[in-house]
Amino acid sequence: MPVVNFHVVEQCCTAEQRQTLLKAASRLYSDVLDSPMERVRAFITLRSAEECAVAGELVSNNQLHAPLFEFLVLEGRSLEERQRLMSGFTQLLVEVLGVDPALVRGRCIRVPPRDWCIGGAGADRVREQEIAARAETQGVEP
Repeated sequence: MPVVNFHVVEQCCTAEQRQTLLKAASRLYSDVLDSPMERVRAFITLRSAEECAVAGELVSNNQLHAPLFEFLVLEGRSLEERQRLMSGFTQLLVEVLGVDPALVRGRCIRVPPRDWCIGGAGADRVREQEIAARAETQGVEP
C-alpha cells in the first residue's frame, strides 16, 4: 500500500536528484511502516516552471521551487508514523533538492482497507489471508 508522489518543477532538479529522491523515499517508507520494500511505490510528477505558481508568481519568474508531496497509508497507521513520514519526506526534499523547508507542502491520505486493492482484491481481505497464512505456518489459530 505505501505510495508517495512528489510534485516537483522539472527545471529545478536533475534526473539524478529525482532518482535519489525516489530511492530514499522508498527506504524511508519501508522503514517507518515496517513494510516489505516490494510493496512500496514512489513516483515523481514533473511540472514545468511555466505551469507552477508560488506566492502568486510563476516559478519561471521567481525561481521558488516549492515541492508538494502526497502519500497514502491504510487507516490504522499511527499518528507518530504519519508524522515521521511527513517530516521525513520534507527532509528528503530539502537534502536532495536543496529546497527551503518552509516552501515544502505535503499531505497524508488515509485509505480504508476496503477501499484499496492489491492484485484486484480488497486490502482488508488480503490482510485477513496474510494473517491466516502466518498463523498456519506458526501452528497457531488466527
